[in-house]
Amino acid sequence: MNDEKTLQAENGGSTRTIGGFVAEDYRTAEVFERHGIDFCCGGNVPLDVACRQKGIDPAVILGEIEAAKQEPMERSQNFAAWELPFLADYIVAVHHAYIKDNAGQITLYARKVAEVHGSRHPEVKEIAAIFDGVATDLAAHLREEEEVFFPAVKRADAARKAGRTPEQNDIEAISGDLVKLRREHEEVGDAIHTIRRLAGDFVVPGDACNTYTVTYRKLKEFEDDLHKHVHLENNILFLKAERELISSAS
Repeated sequence: MNDEKTLQAENGGSTRTIGGFVAEDYRTAEVFERHGIDFCCGGNVPLDVACRQKGIDPAVILGEIEAAKQEPMERSQNFAAWELPFLADYIVAVHHAYIKDNAGQITLYARKVAEVHGSRHPEVKEIAAIFDGVATDLAAHLREEEEVFFPAVKRADAARKAGRTPEQNDIEAISGDLVKLRREHEEVGDAIHTIRRLAGDFVVPGDACNTYTVTYRKLKEFEDDLHKHVHLENNILFLKAERELISSAS
């Protein structure tokens, strides 16, 4: 088995990007989550580089990836096979809805924890301030996607399927937003990573109240959802839009 893992690594598996593994098979996301490897905002990093940063042998990860691929896969998990309009609608219905339903509540909880526990745990004040900014920035980010980017993608995709050249305005909107949205993903990803660091990986201190405990649990849940959300966009939808819409229109 060790020889097989070594052969896989030598054949280039360790040079593939993290995002590439997860885009091909979402079951591998659990492997990267388990080892604390970012597969969304940092998904364009080669596996060997990510492993070196974590002090992990790439052959170990490759072995776990192969094991994950043996698990049953739900048809609905094959996100890479979804067409652009359906994928966009799924992101809005699932991940945009999650942010809209939870960001405000988490903001209020974080502020309350900062007021009550800030003197003994000054990090919660910084966490509250950072998350406040994340919630504000994401609200604008979601509007841009729902009102500009996704509609342009759908129109361009419909034109392509009908054998027409997409409108230049839509192609320009998609191209411009891809740069902007990727940058914003990096910024919110950095902010959430900072929150995790300040929160000590969301380990609740001994003197925490119920609100403190719930806040950390919700922040962890928010991070998990954001990882999946950004992965679907950065590693699948954005790449498909570039390949199927922008490249075909040039």
